[in-house]
Amino acid sequence: MSAALTLYNSLTRTLEPFAPLDPAKGVRVYSCGPTVYNYAHLGNLRAYVFTDTLSRVLSWKGHALTHVINITDVGHLTSDADAGDDKMEAAARAQAKSIWDVAAHYTAAFKQNIADLNIRQPSRWSVATDHIAEMIDFATKIAPAHCYELDSGLYFDTSTVADYGHLAGSQDDTREGRIEAVEGKRHPQDFAIWRKSPPGEQRQMEWDSPWGNGAPGWHLECSVMSLKYLGAPFDIHTGGIDHREIHHPNEIAQNQAFCGCDDTGAHFWMHNNFLVDRGAKMSKSKGGFTTLQSLIDAGVHPLAYRLLCLQAHYRKELEFSSENIAAALTRLKRLVIAANFFLARNGAHGSLDNSETAPGAQYFLDRLDQAISDDLNTPIALTVLDEMLSSSGISPYERDGVLHKFDALFGLRLSELTREELRVRPAGASFTAEEVELRLAERKKARAARDFARSDAIRTELTAAGVEVMDGDPLGWDWKPAL
Repeated sequence: MSAALTLYNSLTRTLEPFAPLDPAKGVRVYSCGPTVYNYAHLGNLRAYVFTDTLSRVLSWKGHALTHVINITDVGHLTSDADAGDDKMEAAARAQAKSIWDVAAHYTAAFKQNIADLNIRQPSRWSVATDHIAEMIDFATKIAPAHCYELDSGLYFDTSTVADYGHLAGSQDDTREGRIEAVEGKRHPQDFAIWRKSPPGEQRQMEWDSPWGNGAPGWHLECSVMSLKYLGAPFDIHTGGIDHREIHHPNEIAQNQAFCGCDDTGAHFWMHNNFLVDRGAKMSKSKGGFTTLQSLIDAGVHPLAYRLLCLQAHYRKELEFSSENIAAALTRLKRLVIAANFFLARNGAHGSLDNSETAPGAQYFLDRLDQAISDDLNTPIALTVLDEMLSSSGISPYERDGVLHKFDALFGLRLSELTREELRVRPAGASFTAEEVELRLAERKKARAARDFARSDAIRTELTAAGVEVMDGDPLGWDWKPAL
């Protein structure tokens, strides 16, 4: 029997039972996407592993899903707190490229990250600059009752909507200190709906509007695109926990102004916590961040990072370190080996007829369902996977099916991955897998002949080439790329 799905709603700070607002429309989800001025770092990508897990759970529960992820290619300033220069314009200047070329390059890189992490494609990728006309129409509607104009642009008066900032929790000076101080603003929390191009300055991206040439504010795009493609109210809005403090409260304020009601736009607001690197939140704007490609270049399979994310609950901080990612890679290898053994195991002792000693596939599927129904509790769900893979109580006729169902939730490709795939060749490595296997075969012969000097010499050569020889490895692996 399927367990009732409960999800944590940041709006109420409670766990709540989930059901679609309109079953005929299925579940409608909007996820804040990347600002494509640079490569996504691993902290950014944690948000999409979380959102993908959510979408897989909703599909597991039998819901039809409409999922929209936006691409921000205009309007996001160099501070998430609505201050500074436009990130896209700044990146284009720094790289001496067209802003459109910058956006295209980093959008393609992000989508490659999504593919490498086995994250399912959304129903729609929604690009901000494709919706400028709708943003101007939206702003025109809300401006008379909710906005005021300054020399720098059109600003939203947050006092005109009820309970502004409720999503962020307590309102204090620390939060207000993160928001741009602009002369003439009525309240510290007020934010830009439309930013005018400064006199005598022409942006690469600017459009005519009732408030002059300029570009939309970052918050405006998400209100416009989510309501356009999902309607109002829709079921779930996701994003990183940093969005909970300013970006999402501003979205909600715009939504309330647009509908003339207290509706926040989404029923559930869900946020994943930070990925921290030895005590500091990863940040693209601060530089020095770690990308998924840098892991791949170091010889780490990208699904090891996916597994690292699944090992922690999405609402908990997750620490990233070389030790943690190496441990996740080792666990992924163990899971792949266990999955292969599970599928190939002799079925003589596996039977559904003896329910006391052989509970069968449904027993594990029910436990998996209970775990993921409890606010996407993937750490517990992974322990169920471990137990299932070591069980002899599942009929050989069920094994392919039950492993497929588990992996439909985890997205780790356990029944597909091979040892060869998991041995990612580091960038610039001076070896191929075939060359390593040949050298190891030579070494094996030398050891059998007790020619230990030759054996040690081959090991030294492989180490110099970036190959770690793994004598006596309990997983049975002979070698791996050295991290």
